[in-house]
Amino acid sequence: MSRPAAVLLYWSPRVLGIAYAIFLSTFALDVFREMHGPQQTGLALGIHLIPTMVIVAMLAVGWRWEWIGGGLFALAAAAYAWRVLPGHVDWAAGIAGPLLLIAALFLVNGAARARVRAAL
Repeated sequence: MSRPAAVLLYWSPRVLGIAYAIFLSTFALDVFREMHGPQQTGLALGIHLIPTMVIVAMLAVGWRWEWIGGGLFALAAAAYAWRVLPGHVDWAAGIAGPLLLIAALFLVNGAARARVRAAL
């Protein structure tokens, strides 16, 4: 495996996972539109950021153990799709689709781990 391909394969699920966590956390910003006190707003923000914290935890696991991370991201995609389908195909594509992509990249990374590590 060439060095540029190994670098791309190693970093793509990690960078996409970070970008996905940032994307998901933007949905929590709607708590600032509501007129509540700072304590209630802080609590609502914390509750809205729970899915982002779960994604960050899965990313931390996947960073070290690609197979487990890939399985966790695939499980999260399946759980979300099971929850919203068949009614909201667009939601499933927008939320579960990137999770599946990250899962696939982690799994490919895990399968080629020895070659990736050797090329890095």
